[in-house]
Order: sequence, then C-alpha cells, then structure tokens
Amino acid sequence: MQFLRRQLALALTLLLTLPPLMQVAFAGKAKSVSAISQMDAQKSVVHALNRLTFGLRPGDVDRVMAMGLDKWIDLQLHPERIDDTALRARLEPLRTLRMDNRELVENFPPQPVIKAVADGKLGVPSDPAKHAVYMAQLERYNQRLERKQNAAEAKPASADPQPAKSVTSAAMDSSGDRLEAREEAHNLIGLPAGRRFEAMLRLPVEEQISLATTRGNLREQLMEGFDPKQCETFQALANPQQVVTEELMEAKLLSAIYSERQLQEVMTDFWFNHFNVFIGKGADRYMLTSYERDVIRPHALGKFEDLLVATAQSPAMLFYLDNWLSTGPGSDFALGVPKLPAGRGRGRPHHTPAKARRSGLNENYGRELMELHTLGVNGGYTQKDVTEAARVFTGWTLKEPREGGGFFFDERRHEPGEKTVLGHRIKPKGEKEGREVLHILARHPATARFISTKLATRFVSDEPPPVLVDRMAKTFLKKNGDIREVLKTMLESPEFWSGSAYRAKVKTPLEFVASAVRASGADIADALPLARQLQNMGMQLYGAQPPTGYSMKAETWVNSSALLGRMNFALALTAGRMRGVRVDPSLALASGDAPPDAQQALAALEKALLAGDISQQTHETIAARLEDPKVALRRLDDPARPPNMALIAGLLLGSPEFQRR
Repeated sequence: MQFLRRQLALALTLLLTLPPLMQVAFAGKAKSVSAISQMDAQKSVVHALNRLTFGLRPGDVDRVMAMGLDKWIDLQLHPERIDDTALRARLEPLRTLRMDNRELVENFPPQPVIKAVADGKLGVPSDPAKHAVYMAQLERYNQRLERKQNAAEAKPASADPQPAKSVTSAAMDSSGDRLEAREEAHNLIGLPAGRRFEAMLRLPVEEQISLATTRGNLREQLMEGFDPKQCETFQALANPQQVVTEELMEAKLLSAIYSERQLQEVMTDFWFNHFNVFIGKGADRYMLTSYERDVIRPHALGKFEDLLVATAQSPAMLFYLDNWLSTGPGSDFALGVPKLPAGRGRGRPHHTPAKARRSGLNENYGRELMELHTLGVNGGYTQKDVTEAARVFTGWTLKEPREGGGFFFDERRHEPGEKTVLGHRIKPKGEKEGREVLHILARHPATARFISTKLATRFVSDEPPPVLVDRMAKTFLKKNGDIREVLKTMLESPEFWSGSAYRAKVKTPLEFVASAVRASGADIADALPLARQLQNMGMQLYGAQPPTGYSMKAETWVNSSALLGRMNFALALTAGRMRGVRVDPSLALASGDAPPDAQQALAALEKALLAGDISQQTHETIAARLEDPKVALRRLDDPARPPNMALIAGLLLGSPEFQRR
C-alpha cells in the first residue's frame, strides 16, 4: 500500500511538472509543406505505424524497415493477403461472434422473448443448457412481476400495519443466501468441469441464479475448465444480454490489439463511428455483432456506395434511427387499406379508420443520412430534401426486430407517388427508390468532400489542409467512392508525411489503451477490464448515444482529469494490477533483459516504447525523480537491486509524448 501511494505521488508530481498535454497538442500552427522538413526513413515508419495501426509493438519498426514501408502499406491496404490466424484463435472462444441475430436471441433470450414464454406464446427449448437459461430468466421475470404487483397493492399505513422487515433482517437474509451459495459452490468446485456443469444444471433454479451471480475467485473456480459454451451458459444464467455485449467488446479490443490487419481494424472503427449505432437502444444490443461483422468490416476498404447501402439495410441502423417504423402518410398501411391477395391490385377505402393510423413518417434516418452519413451539415440539402428522403425510405423495415429478424421492404408502408430529392425526380418504383437516392448521395461532390475531410481528420490533422482534402475528394469522385484509392491518395501526399504531422494527433481513449497494451507486449486473458477502463475514460465501447459517434479531435479528450486517468491506467497496466492482463516491461526491450541501472532502464524504455521521441523536459523530470529516495525504485541498502521497470514503463506510457500519434 505504501508503495502504491509513492507511485501515485510520483504520478501527480509528473502531472504538475510535465508540459501540459493541451499546450503540446495545440502548440503552433501547421506549416506549409514547402517550409518544413520531411521525415527520415525511420521516422516515416514510426509515423505510418502510429497512424495506420493501433500503435507500435516491440520490434515493429525493425520488421517494417526490413520489409520496406511501401510493401507494408500495400499489404495493409489489401488485408485479405495477410494471415490473421493468431487473432482468430483468440476470438474462437467467443461463440456469439459467429451467430446471426436470430441465433443470439434464441441462445441468450432478451426480456421480450421471456415475456412471450411467460404468456405461453413461446416454448422453452429442450436443450439442457438453453433450458436452464430460459428457466432462470423466467424465474427472474416472475419475481419482478411479483414485486411490481406487491408494490401496486401496498396500502398506506393503517391502524394495524404489518411490521416491516428491518434493514438488519433483510441484510441477514441476503447474507444467508450468499452463505448458502458459497457452501454450494465449494461442494461443486472439487468436481471435474463436465460433472460440475451437469450438477449445476440439476440444481433448483434459485440456486443456479445464486451461483451465477457469485463474484471474484469463487466465480473463477466455478468456471475453471469449462468450454466456451459452458462458460456462456453459466454467465447467461445471471444475464444473457451481458454475454452478447461483453463478447462483442472483448472482440473489439482483441482485434485492435492483436490483428495483423491493422489498417482494416482502424478503418472498421472509423466507419462504425461514422455510421454510429448505440448499443444501449433495445434490440440493437443483439444487432451490433452482425452489424460490425457483416456490414462494416467487409466494406471498410471497398466502395463507399456499397457500405452506404449495407448500413441503410442493416437491422441495427433501421432500428437505431427508427426507420423500421416509418410509414408513408398515404400508404395502404396508414390508410387502413386491407391487404389483398397477390394479383388483386390496390384498393382504397372511402374513409380512414382512426385505429389504422398506428405510425407516421419518421425523418430521423433521412436527416442523418444527409447530415452525417453523406453530404455533411453544409452539404446543400434542405428540410424539404430530408422529408422527401424520408418518404423514399418508407417501407424499409424489419421482421420482428426483437426476435432477430432482418431487413425487408414492406410495400404497404411505402409512400406512393413521385418524390424529388436534391433536384432529382424519383419515379415511383418501391424499394428501388431508396437505392436510387443512395446512389445519388454516394456520388455527390459534397459527399466526396465530407468523407475526405473526415478521413484526413482521422489520419492527418484535426484541421486537415484544404489542398489535401481537395485531392482526396477528386479521387473519390473519379474512382466512384473507392475508399482504398482515396487512402492511397492521402498516403502519397506530402501533407501526410510532413514533419508537422509527426506525433501531432492526440489519441482517443481507445487508441491510447490499445497502443499502451501493444507497446508493452502485454498478453490478454480477459479484455473486459480494459473495456471498463475505457468506460471510465469516457469512451465506452459502442456507447456513443448520439448518431455523431465519438469525436476524433483533441479538444474532446484533452484535460487534466483525462491525463490523470491515463497516467493511472498506464501505471496499473505495467505494474500488473490489471486483472486478466499480464505484462513484463522488460519484454519490450530488444534484449529482453532489464538494465542494471534506473537511468539506463529509462533510456532503453524510451527507445522501446516511444522510439526515442521524448522531450528533454519529460526525460529530465522522470530521470530526476528516479534518483529521489522517496520514490523507492530501489532500496538504499540494496543499490544492486534492479530498477523498477514497471514504474518507469508506466510513467512513459502516461507521458504526453505517448498520448500523441
């Protein structure tokens, strides 16, 4: 405890003495390319690794130098040529990643499914594992109903009220339940994994739930030796939905940290943020797995129009922006026209039954499609265009979204008649109207500029040079929105390789955490603690509620509180205090051996973790502190004791220099 206090004291001292990150991040204006020196060969490699990946790993610079930077970039632009079996092995236990929406709902039932079971509309699966999950959730559902009913029936205190159970008594009951759960858990722990799992499934439902909600070492012992399906079943007894969301978050971090197809992962993150969907909105908790896997990642380096169409038809986007409910005011559905057999034509009643007006036109998707997905806020569209686009996309809906249903076009909800979008006359042709509008938007000059600006902001500068954006937009239009070609134009530009761009972008929390893990050479057994750290830093994975997604600019993430949070994370990471993450800072060194002296260790780790890119002020501040006896990096009576590599590495990972890419 005393050592941890000293670590924190040193961290706080550094925060007060190092150059404020905000000043460093915004110091000076970008110089013209002709007025600055370009990077040398090694800096070019470091720059490319910082911008096109989630951070440098030990040995990456030497590997890319040996391969040749141009060849490495070409491989990253064509991820299908890169072997990524090591990542696939890490993702293999996460079974939900390979399930479609219906499978997820069936295996990990959300509350609407459990309600349908309770109402007798659905049966309980016969598979023992699924059966246990359904029965556990049915029990919890009934308990909630009972509590709600009791609360509703409770009467105000009367002359002869029933004595209320004291807080102490309630605590004793809860404590007793926990004690019984612990006793039952200890009885099971000695069994082989297979028999232990079967024994759990034979327990009464209440005991299964008690075991599934245990925490800490006892929980780990109960799950020891379980295969992936058994682990998921055990966790789903407590919360099925959490299994789906946590495995998705784990996969996001593991892919960012371990994938060899780094540019594809960076672009997947970029496009998910661009076409943002909030994980906290109802059925989207189950739809985001397929959204990222089947919609975003396959199109991350392809044609923008293909990506735009895929997102427009994705269940996740349709549900998030409510387009699945959008109904044309003049449609058969809105007017209560009976559904006629095929070939009987389209009839209309003489009046509109009030009960038929169940939903109306929803402009959410039409607005975000233009403002955030394509043209940009200054893209030249009007409110009339938004309304007309919304009319075009009526009927783009879902089959039973809460049960994992997919996209389909419902002619009865589609607004009939001609529409006009951005001056283009859209003739009545059902679903094809939407595809026509998406084609118009994907090829629009404003879209080319808006997308090019966002790409340049992510990869070059918070305020990208207009000449670079113009060049990228020209390629976008010439190559029909080929994302790979637009990136090539950016990577061939002098602006990307200018000296002023080097370590000039402040990392987002995701980029910082992923790069710190990559730089330290850490091995991850459980990525969820990292996900919780991101939530503490204000960037919960898939947690951006507005459709704008998370900001890519420094001004959002730069403040003293954020700097302290990052420093604390870095110290915890390198000190081995992050559950599920194993770190040996000496492995970041080429030799693999810790230098005998603190100053030598500092110099070696500066090279390994920062490629030597550290300011004189930062170096001198840390170096001075390493000689302070109060820091206790080594005992005064044992000067031969090796320096504390973990603390030195943590301070460097928390430094302002490491927080820029």
